[in-house]
Amino acid sequence: MHRLTSKLIIYRNIGRDSILFELSEICKAFNKGVYDPEEITSEIYEQIHNLLDISTKYGFDGNLWHNYLAFLLATTENPFTLVSEKVGAKPGSVTAFAKGDFAVFRQLFDYDFESIEKKLGINCFTTIQNYSAVVKKERIYNKSVSDKVRLLSREIEEAKDAEEIYNVVTDFYRQYGVGSIGLNKAFRLNTGNSGSAGATVNAAAAETSGAESGEQASLLTPVTTTGDMVLEDLIGYEVQKKLLRQNTEAFVSGKTANNVLLFGDAGTGKSTCVKAILNEYYDRGLRMIEVYKHEFRYLQRIISEVKNRNYRFIIFMDDLSFEEFEIEYKYLKAVIEGGLEVKPDNVLIYATSNRQHLIRETWTDRSDISRDELHRSDTVQEKLSLSGRFGLNIGFLKPNPREFFGIVKGLAEKYPQIELSEEELRLRANAWQMKHGDLSGRTARQFINNLLGSCGEPGRSMPDDL
Repeated sequence: MHRLTSKLIIYRNIGRDSILFELSEICKAFNKGVYDPEEITSEIYEQIHNLLDISTKYGFDGNLWHNYLAFLLATTENPFTLVSEKVGAKPGSVTAFAKGDFAVFRQLFDYDFESIEKKLGINCFTTIQNYSAVVKKERIYNKSVSDKVRLLSREIEEAKDAEEIYNVVTDFYRQYGVGSIGLNKAFRLNTGNSGSAGATVNAAAAETSGAESGEQASLLTPVTTTGDMVLEDLIGYEVQKKLLRQNTEAFVSGKTANNVLLFGDAGTGKSTCVKAILNEYYDRGLRMIEVYKHEFRYLQRIISEVKNRNYRFIIFMDDLSFEEFEIEYKYLKAVIEGGLEVKPDNVLIYATSNRQHLIRETWTDRSDISRDELHRSDTVQEKLSLSGRFGLNIGFLKPNPREFFGIVKGLAEKYPQIELSEEELRLRANAWQMKHGDLSGRTARQFINNLLGSCGEPGRSMPDDL
């Protein structure tokens, strides 16, 4: 194996601490006969353990060794893979090097571990090449990456030679992309200092990044479970959904589009709309990056990281608002409009807020007389200028009682196990919202969740009491 990996040129930036190169060093020592059987067996088990970790995270099954090698090809970012992502297979001198690497991967796919197993009395390689994974729920593993990698693995298995593998892999890059950004839908920041935003770097980056390259680690870590909602799942708000879809359609089509502020009452579906847009346009190259206001100082770095990629990025800021003493909005203003560096065409900002003007205003803002400031109106204008930099403002208001029941009825129709009459459904919905919340889509959803939890076996009637 070491003889093979030493021939890699294009994919030489795969991390030296990756499973592939660690196993390569183990095989080198084994072939030389310079090893302690117990130590080398322990080293092999360590790499098998790492392989099982990755396989569990991405839901791999069958031949885990093939899945892993396909995973490396799908997640390794280098000049060749990034160009292939944009244009697919193109003639050039680099093609010869790429086909040489794919010939190596062909041999790695077919690598025979039998002699190692016999000599050491182990069978772990046989097991991982005929692996039957425990069935898992989609929320437990990264299904978006899993499906694509396993597809690539199967196509490489069926390829006859390096030429066919070259076509398979470059077509994969062109269709699905490369690396974490290409294969995932959504991302949060990995700043290493807070909660989910400080999560450890994902396995793909750890496996494929060359420590010797000196490149700065990615700020982005994937969100692996984004749900499958689409705009039709949000009942009502047809005008608002149409405006959002039209703007996003223009954006992914390469036309001029606006930054969007979705404002209005709580629980009316603002965030749901943005998440649904991602699911509807992901296949057309849309990606989403969720950023919290305490992370705004990283906005320029985020944009620098994604501006040259072959995707369209929405920077999503949920539940955005600022108190008087908070100044993070200045970072946002500079990014949207007014900074020296122009925001690239493949980046837009979508924000949701309960406040149309985003920044808290007080009664003293209405007067030009202030104990602390001579020209208070200038401060007011500075505050209002933030919301004014969103070219499209879409308002979401609470539904009236008739609209609220329309939402309840529409949600109930999706679940045949809810067998209440329309009148009984109305009475219970009204009682629920008076006791548990106000008129909103969120309250309607919570009411339906309560009914579903009370259903018992599918097909049985609802219990009389809620």
